[in-house]
Amino acid sequence: MHRSAPRLSRILLCAAVPVMLAAAGCSSDSDDAKEKSSASGSSASGSPSTPSASPTVEPAKFAGLPESCKALSTKTVKKLVPSVKKASGTVAKSNDEDARGGCSWNGLDDQGVKGSVYHWLDIGFVRYESDQSLGSGAERATTDYTKSVTKAQSADGAKKLATTPVSGIGDQATAITYTLNKTSEDFSYATLVVRTANVVVSVNYNGTGYAGAKAPSAADILAGARTAAKEAVAAVGGTGGAAASGSASPSATTSADPKTSSSKSTGDSPKTSSSESSGSDDSDSGATAKAAPKATKKS
Repeated sequence: MHRSAPRLSRILLCAAVPVMLAAAGCSSDSDDAKEKSSASGSSASGSPSTPSASPTVEPAKFAGLPESCKALSTKTVKKLVPSVKKASGTVAKSNDEDARGGCSWNGLDDQGVKGSVYHWLDIGFVRYESDQSLGSGAERATTDYTKSVTKAQSADGAKKLATTPVSGIGDQATAITYTLNKTSEDFSYATLVVRTANVVVSVNYNGTGYAGAKAPSAADILAGARTAAKEAVAAVGGTGGAAASGSASPSATTSADPKTSSSKSTGDSPKTSSSESSGSDDSDSGATAKAAPKATKKS
């Protein structure tokens, strides 16, 4: 009877050994799984990520500008500016003629005892390149177009100001008309701002009568501005297609540089010819015309 106790202890010990081994086996399996999971996660996180391709901008449609003073035909110039002083026009100064340019004409039509009629006409071009950081040429031109319209609407001393959308010219076009008193005479003004793809075209046309001459009507001035704008936009279309790529060219910055000079509109009388700005805030557009001959008062 006394020998049964040690025997029972040996039986219990033998029974406990498999349980301990099973527990150790489970613990080992669990640790192995954790190590494999950790290694897998480390491998996944350490793998290089594929860089996403940077978006490209749409190439600019027009890679150049027409010769500003040749954008309008001589026939059109002589029709809009009777007795034009210089039919070939006065070219605007520009540091980059592929980015911006302008030309102006003026004339005093002496009608004898009926007085004299004065006309002023100028056109301006600003072209924008596509730029990876600034946007496509068309987008940049749209911004300039909007600024140009706003600026034309804020002419000092303007009366009877009206703004009208214009269809059939370019991609976007707006006409701004008003009257302005200068040298004791009322001038009729029309400014047309047009965007065609990546180019903004501005046309300024005005006129008045002296010494009893009948002044050009507001309707005639607007019609003349439309005629000039259509020809100017058509001239842009004749400059050829887009640049080879949508990346910025060296002239991209220049085309939006406010320091670059271009066409300024002067709607002054033949007595004094001073410059007014037309176009956008970031395009100082303009040719400065020489003073037209002094109007002679008729009795």
